Amino acid sequence: MEITIKEQLIELAEEKYQKFTAALIPNINNVLGVRLPELRKLAKMIAKGDWRTYLEQADGEYFEEVMLQGMVIGYIQTDSTELLRYVADFVPKIDNWSVCDSFCIGLKFTLANKETMWEFVQPYLVSKQDYDIRFGVVMLLNYYIEEEYISRVLERLDSIKHEGYYVKMAVAWALSICFVLLPEPTMIYLKSNSLDKMTYNKALQKITESYRVDQETKSLIRSMKRK
Repeated sequence: MEITIKEQLIELAEEKYQKFTAALIPNINNVLGVRLPELRKLAKMIAKGDWRTYLEQADGEYFEEVMLQGMVIGYIQTDSTELLRYVADFVPKIDNWSVCDSFCIGLKFTLANKETMWEFVQPYLVSKQDYDIRFGVVMLLNYYIEEEYISRVLERLDSIKHEGYYVKMAVAWALSICFVLLPEPTMIYLKSNSLDKMTYNKALQKITESYRVDQETKSLIRSMKRK
């Protein structure tokens, strides 16, 4: 089955799109150039069939093969115990922001299993591995920026102390979403936090780039920048 999937991916590859994607993800060199809608179509097909065999045998030679596995996990229908086992097996395969963020967006299972997934992601937030942490942070920003969780989310984000660029960018991104969705508690947090200068200033920048923040508030946010 895997040979067939690999062959399909190679057939779907586009040279121009390969160059475009490769430029966006500079830390990897195994991009074929398959568009995301094509990968999603393939993932849905696999998820309707013998997906267990596919996930057990799936190869990771190409970026798209790993991306596809993550998408399949997002589409499969099974119980929470089995699904989380596949999630846990997949996270160590993440080696770039694109696979990480796509995988998290696909885990819609989280919407109906908030507390289960909240507990599941906690160890990743205290990992020493860049993409473990980014996985945890992107899960928070996708599913937990709401009244019930905001204090815990801000606390977790503040506790992350890691020098990885893609970790810092994820934390900044998450904080900007916190501010857009829940400005009052996030503003209180921004006035008293233990973020490093780069992450803090990048969070402010991302807030000012949002079309959902008014100009007056953007001026205030800019004035809070650390020199």
